[in-house]
Amino acid sequence: MKAPIEVERVQTGVRIEKRILKVLKALAEYHDISLGDLLEGVVLHAFDGKAPFGKETRSRIRELKKVYGLDLDASASHRLRERAGRSAGGSRDRDQ
Repeated sequence: MKAPIEVERVQTGVRIEKRILKVLKALAEYHDISLGDLLEGVVLHAFDGKAPFGKETRSRIRELKKVYGLDLDASASHRLRERAGRSAGGSRDRDQ
């Protein structure tokens, strides 16, 4: 095992599509790591131009996408928009 690397982590309030988050949380649980660790790993792999997941994990992701009804793929990237009637806090606007 490689030596741990000490870093400074910060809390963030990132908004993310609901079903994507469910799949990510389930995948982190499957690998017995935190959601933050999973996201850091995905990003670091992407920064290096490497695929973050092997064949077995990609198969698990396909299963989880079905479970959570996630029908989005990479072609949806940068095209997702918040549903009308939703405020930044995620609750329905009461002024309608």
